[in-house]
Amino acid sequence: MVRNNSRDFRDIFLNDTPMIDVRAPVEFSLGAYPSSRNYPLMLDDERAAVGLCYKDSGQDAAIELGHRLVSGDKKAQRVAQWKAFCEENPQGYLYCFRGGMRSRITQQWLKEVGIDYPFIEGGYKAMRSYLLDTLESISEDPITIIAGCTGSGKTDLIKTLKNGLDLEGVANHRGSSFGRYVSAQNSQINFDNSLAIDALKKQARGYRCTILEDEGRNIGSVNLPLSLYKVMQLAPIVVIDDPLDIRLGRLLDDYVSRMQTDFANLYGEARGWIEFAAYLEKGLLGIRRRLGNERYANILARQQRAVKVQQETGKVEDHLDWLGLILAQYYDPMYHYQLGKKADRIVYRGDYNEVQAWLVDKHK
Repeated sequence: MVRNNSRDFRDIFLNDTPMIDVRAPVEFSLGAYPSSRNYPLMLDDERAAVGLCYKDSGQDAAIELGHRLVSGDKKAQRVAQWKAFCEENPQGYLYCFRGGMRSRITQQWLKEVGIDYPFIEGGYKAMRSYLLDTLESISEDPITIIAGCTGSGKTDLIKTLKNGLDLEGVANHRGSSFGRYVSAQNSQINFDNSLAIDALKKQARGYRCTILEDEGRNIGSVNLPLSLYKVMQLAPIVVIDDPLDIRLGRLLDDYVSRMQTDFANLYGEARGWIEFAAYLEKGLLGIRRRLGNERYANILARQQRAVKVQQETGKVEDHLDWLGLILAQYYDPMYHYQLGKKADRIVYRGDYNEVQAWLVDKHK
């Protein structure tokens, strides 16, 4: 049994259908689907050996080698993993890269233990192609951009909107020099896949206008699809104009309180403080050239002092000092300059609550 048409793919991603990815771990690590689990037919070294054999001696010899490498207890263990997954997820599928030999062998071995489980013809590659087409479709729908100074709560607002698409959430990065999280960023492929699936789900619920945060082409280490980025440069803009104290409060929570807690939870108390301080220093280093050496040195000293006070007393208020300086001396001037070039596209301005209400009313 196989599944190979776009309607099947649409249903698979809309329903977060569980899937067995039988590709080698190295393939899975480069990119996969959120609902897939990697239970490989061959491990990396086995796949490499079979590939070399195929190159030197042809397909029949490569298949024979593969069966020798994955036999006995190895085969039994892998079949047992697949069997357990299939029994837990009877509505699922399995796939390899192109839906070829590895899928058919896996399906056959499952049949030998009494399970008839469908595989996806075209495999990972066909589903990836479908999702890339879905990404292209985002740029064909109306788009509205939310802009605002650093700390305006743009991402928070996106998350409250039924037709908001959270680019930074999918990228697992806040898009600034201080934007990284404790957990690693998504790979480019996983960013593309997850963004397409999010867009597909919103389209399926009938939302044809997408609301996005104002972003550059890069969010950390990942790139926005070029077609989407080009459309974003022409889309109407709504601007959040929140007071400085509110913006500083958001940055204090995002960059300081939450990050320190996350580093401590991951590394333990002692190392957590070291990693947290390094994160803040690296973020500041990223804008050093724009600040200039003198202002950079001044802000770094204030930042380090604030970390010391926080560690000794638990108080975070001293961080408002250096956060205020980076807004005044870098982020706000940059934002006002960039927004000035887009002034003709601004259709509404207000504080966070006003912008939220305007967007909800406009896109009922």
